[in-house]
Amino acid sequence: MEIISPLVEAYTAKFTSPETEALREISEQTIAQHPLSHMLSGAVQGQFLSMICAMIQPQFVLEIGTFTGYSALCLQKGLPEDGVIHTIELRPEDAQTAAENFKKLNANKQITLHVGNAREIIPGLPFKWDLVFIDADKTSYIDYYEMVLPVLSERGVIIADNVLFHGQVLEDPLKGKNAKAIHAFNEHVQQDPRTEQVMLSIRDGISIIKKRKA
Repeated sequence: MEIISPLVEAYTAKFTSPETEALREISEQTIAQHPLSHMLSGAVQGQFLSMICAMIQPQFVLEIGTFTGYSALCLQKGLPEDGVIHTIELRPEDAQTAAENFKKLNANKQITLHVGNAREIIPGLPFKWDLVFIDADKTSYIDYYEMVLPVLSERGVIIADNVLFHGQVLEDPLKGKNAKAIHAFNEHVQQDPRTEQVMLSIRDGISIIKKRKA
């Protein structure tokens, strides 16, 4: 299902600040070489992440799902000088590609790459997160949300990607484990009295979540 008209997507891309040449090269390389290249954030979403980071000015950023490193590098564009990103990738092959891209762009001073299961890695990271970007296995979104919410700073924000999941969340009945998992996550967040959220129809859907004020 096409959630947004291709003409609208082309128009928004035209009037969004373009990606840097280095990011464009990573994007093109991923599209040309990776069988799951549709998972790439893309230029508009990448600029959105950069802008959010620039506005929040987070010191500690957590990304769950590195893929080939494009989104982490977009986040880094908006980081303050003392900001750091910890990004977690389960697949060793993708982690290796991301590590090469980080090294190529001299991003290692601000980006730390962890390889393995996020459920095991997150508890060992001793930070209060100012920004969390969830873009990993869809069936674990609720678990990741519950793991990071207690260690989210008071001004912290969670960004969850793919919350429209190719429009499959609109089907009745729901089909497929990922669509069911994402719909369950959306309901879980909506019903959580600890947080408030807004869902945006950017690309495949993005939710921005923050703690409610006491």
